[in-house]
Amino acid sequence: MKKALLLLVCVFSLFAVSMKADNERVITVNQLPAAAQTFLKKNFADAKIAVVRVETDFLEKVYDVVFTNGNSVEFNRKGEWKEIDCKYDGVPMQVVPAAISKYVTENYPDAKIWKIELDKSDKEYELKLSNRWELKFNLDGVLTHLEND
Repeated sequence: MKKALLLLVCVFSLFAVSMKADNERVITVNQLPAAAQTFLKKNFADAKIAVVRVETDFLEKVYDVVFTNGNSVEFNRKGEWKEIDCKYDGVPMQVVPAAISKYVTENYPDAKIWKIELDKSDKEYELKLSNRWELKFNLDGVLTHLEND
């Protein structure tokens, strides 16, 4: 009985490892969802794309676009951005919700938004600023958390 259980665990582990190793692949920009392609053309028209990857898990598909300057954008399966990481240039302000943009501009005029993440499960935006402040806002753009790293 112990040998059968051990064999079952080994087979399952081998299957899980093979599934994990096979779930990420490089794709072309044209293989992104239409909404993601439109977003990139509108907000990152001059940026040169280094690589586009798609990662598929059991219930989720994530697209990751990495630019030659190191910046990146992550999209969900519908092509909606989940995370924008622009630690060199700053996140384009036109993608930041107006209330959040206003708050950051008024309270941290010399700071750039290096990273913005939309967490739909927690219903919040998470920002990292160039001055090392981390801010969280609800979906209405109201500040809910503030921390200096």
